[in-house]
Amino acid sequence: MTEKATFAAGCFWGVEYAFSQVTGVKGTVVGYTGGHTADPTYEQVCSHTTGHAEAVMVEFDPKVVTYEQLVKYFFKIHDPTTKNRQGPDIGDQYRSAIFTHNPEQQQIAEQVREALTRGRAYRQAIVTDIAPAPTFYPAEEYHQEYYVKHKGKIQCPINL
Repeated sequence: MTEKATFAAGCFWGVEYAFSQVTGVKGTVVGYTGGHTADPTYEQVCSHTTGHAEAVMVEFDPKVVTYEQLVKYFFKIHDPTTKNRQGPDIGDQYRSAIFTHNPEQQQIAEQVREALTRGRAYRQAIVTDIAPAPTFYPAEEYHQEYYVKHKGKIQCPINL
C-alpha cells in the first residue's frame, strides 16, 4: 500500500524530478495547492492572486522509504530559509511548504523542522510552512515530468 506526501520547494519542475529519483517513490504529480482559487491555471498561479504554491504530490511505498526520510530529503534539496523564493524564482508560488495528509505526517514534519532549527543546520531561520493538505489541483499536462522532457534545456535551483 502506498501513501502520499505533498511538498512545495520552488519551481515544481525540479522538485518533481528530484523526488522521482528517490527509491521507493512510485509516482509524482505537479500541481497547485494552498490557495483559495478552485482549479487554477498556471497563468493564474503566476499572477500571485490565487495564493497557491507550486507543489509536488509524491506517492511512495513506506516499506521502502519513510515519510521522515522524504521530509529530510525535502529540506536537503532546496533552501528552506528564503521566503517566497528559490534561486531566481520569486513569488508566493515558490514558497517552502509541507502539506501533510494526516496527524502523523504533521508531527514528523514539525519534528524534523525543529531538529534542523535546534541543530542550526542553516545560517538563517527556516521559514517552511507546515499545514494540513488542502485540495491539490494537478497542473496542466505539459508541466508533468517537464524537467525530464526538457533535460539540459532548463535550470531549476534544486540541489540534486
